[in-house]
Amino acid sequence: MPPEYESTELEQNLSLRDYLDILNKRRLTVLTVFLIVFVIAMIMALSKETPLFTSTSTILLERNFSTNNQSLGASYYWDPEFLPTQTEIIKSKRVALRVVDNLQLDTRYRSHFLGSDQIEPSFVSSIKSSVKTFFTSFLDDDNEIQLTSGQAFPTSIADQEKNQIADIIKSSIDVEPVKETRVVNIIYTDTNPQIAKLITDALVQAYIQETLEIKLSSTKQSLQWMTSKAEVERTKLEESERNLQRYMRDHNLVTLENRLAVYPEKLSQFSRELSSAESKRKELEDLREQINKFKDSSQALESLPVFTQNAHLQSLRDQILKADQRIKELSQKYGSKHPSMIKAVDDRNILISEKNLAIKRVIDSAQKSYELAKSNEDNLQELLDSTQNELLDVNERFVQYSIMKREVDSNRALYEALTSTLKKTSVTEESQNVNIWIMREATFPIGPSNQKPKRNMLIGLILAVAAGIGVALLVEYMDNTIKGSDDIQKRYDLTVLGAILETKKTDNIENILLEQTMSPIAENYRMIRSSLLLSSADRPPQTILVTSMKAQEGKTSTSLNLARTLSQITDKILLIDADMRKPRLHSVLRVPNEVGLSTYLSGNIEEEIVLSTSEDKIDIIPSGPIPPNPVELISSKRMKTLLTDMAQNYDFVIVDSPPIIQLADGLILSTLVDGTVLVTRVGKTTFDIFNAGLKKLNEFKPHILGVILNGLSTRISGPQSYYHYYEYYSKDKPVKKKK
Repeated sequence: MPPEYESTELEQNLSLRDYLDILNKRRLTVLTVFLIVFVIAMIMALSKETPLFTSTSTILLERNFSTNNQSLGASYYWDPEFLPTQTEIIKSKRVALRVVDNLQLDTRYRSHFLGSDQIEPSFVSSIKSSVKTFFTSFLDDDNEIQLTSGQAFPTSIADQEKNQIADIIKSSIDVEPVKETRVVNIIYTDTNPQIAKLITDALVQAYIQETLEIKLSSTKQSLQWMTSKAEVERTKLEESERNLQRYMRDHNLVTLENRLAVYPEKLSQFSRELSSAESKRKELEDLREQINKFKDSSQALESLPVFTQNAHLQSLRDQILKADQRIKELSQKYGSKHPSMIKAVDDRNILISEKNLAIKRVIDSAQKSYELAKSNEDNLQELLDSTQNELLDVNERFVQYSIMKREVDSNRALYEALTSTLKKTSVTEESQNVNIWIMREATFPIGPSNQKPKRNMLIGLILAVAAGIGVALLVEYMDNTIKGSDDIQKRYDLTVLGAILETKKTDNIENILLEQTMSPIAENYRMIRSSLLLSSADRPPQTILVTSMKAQEGKTSTSLNLARTLSQITDKILLIDADMRKPRLHSVLRVPNEVGLSTYLSGNIEEEIVLSTSEDKIDIIPSGPIPPNPVELISSKRMKTLLTDMAQNYDFVIVDSPPIIQLADGLILSTLVDGTVLVTRVGKTTFDIFNAGLKKLNEFKPHILGVILNGLSTRISGPQSYYHYYEYYSKDKPVKKKK
């Protein structure tokens, strides 16, 4: 058994067949939601709405690039903001007000938009008028505060009516740009087809007038501003040029730019040479420090790179090494006073003296190189400082010159830009920024645009189907209960011994094997019996514990019916009611409960606790009186002894225990039997409860024979389930046995 169980974290890839099974399983939900949504859609589709008529006019919009002196090819420039901007202009309040003025809608068609009664100021307008009155009266008392009011407060009822008609028109305008073109459809909807067509045509004309107004207004303001600005910039340019000439003459700056080009180059060269000299000096200084550090140790001194890389020293070291080898060879043949030995020692001493002299020369050379590098660095530093001082002197004069030169250049560039733009604006003053062509005038609406029952019914049908499927899938997703054998096998890797179909309300599940021997549920129990006998490899389990995760899952009825199916193939079956909190087996089998398991485990009994039942092959040990401490009685050695003794006298011993999620009785009993059978009710037991029970049970390491699914519904299990044979067996007539 795995040490951990995952309940809701299992990810499964659902195929199309799985989705179809879910929809079939939830077909009642799908049908209910479908009918509700479809009926609502039909009511809305068939309701009597006010007929609305829609008129459409088509125009072509292009940006006028000639106003910017663009080439002809620039007219194909794509501007993603152009059409959205024009759309907002068409739907603006100013265009709507132009339509009201052009068609005199506030007088000729007032009753169509506002009705025949005199319009009263709106609530918002009343609030605005009250605020204006308050501030006006306040300002009359205090002359130090002034308030400038714009057009926020209508001055008369006529202005209010005009604004309200414009708002009505604005709310009914729709603009649809044709995809991947510069064609735009202007759409207006009204309750009167003639007015719809009239206003649509007027919208196009009002839009053209508005674009001209925008262009003329902006151009006139631009010309006025640029003319005055150009005059100011011309005066500033002339003044800055005179100042520059005066400064150059006073400071003799005719050849200043050439001199400035030389100094930076010299400064850069001296800086590079100084950096190189400084690096060389630091390198020689480090070498000198290392020599001084290791001057007392000839071996460490000679390990420095300047000594190891010296060819003369390398040659002397090789000769000394050979001399040492020569002395070693001669010492094996002659004594220390032999002439050959004396000569070899003298030769080695001479070589050592030459090596020491060479080392001294290297040290002296390093010292002189350091002094020379330091002197060179000092000279370069003096040259660099001198050049910097000269350059600073020149820069001081050139800074003011550069400032004045930039001012002249800036004034000249600004003046030339203004004059050039002024000429272009003057040329294009009377042209439009947008070219507008009317491709199709407003159409006359033939029929209402909002009454399309067939389309609405089709949309309602689609929405109803989508809602039904969506709700069914949502219910399936939110359903966290065990629904079939796949949930047990794939999630927990446990064997499903079988499933018991859901019974009718008129059926008695506890006696169904006696009353309906050929029913589908009776066949379910026989299939579970076969699976149970094959659950162990060596031999069938003899002592079997039947328990569940929580109460009301059918473990008592399962224990009883399982004992009855086993009695059909064996001679002696024993039922033990170990539920000493809410016992039921004695009442089902109609046996006394004055003595039983509790009295035996407590040691307060002298009579036989095994009782016979009305069924020949089944005996029972009832629970006995309810004790105050059932867990302590179950944990006693007498319980283990009882199971051992009963297993010797009976073919099968079936123990019915309390639920394991709340009580420890079943957990302890699971360690005393050959195998444990878990009963779970389909559609009632959640994965969280089952997972928690398994984790508790796993702590006692029992032998779990498998799981029995109780109350399996063909609607929940789906048509593809292998338990879907209810209709086949339901054709058999039930056979009732006499008690």
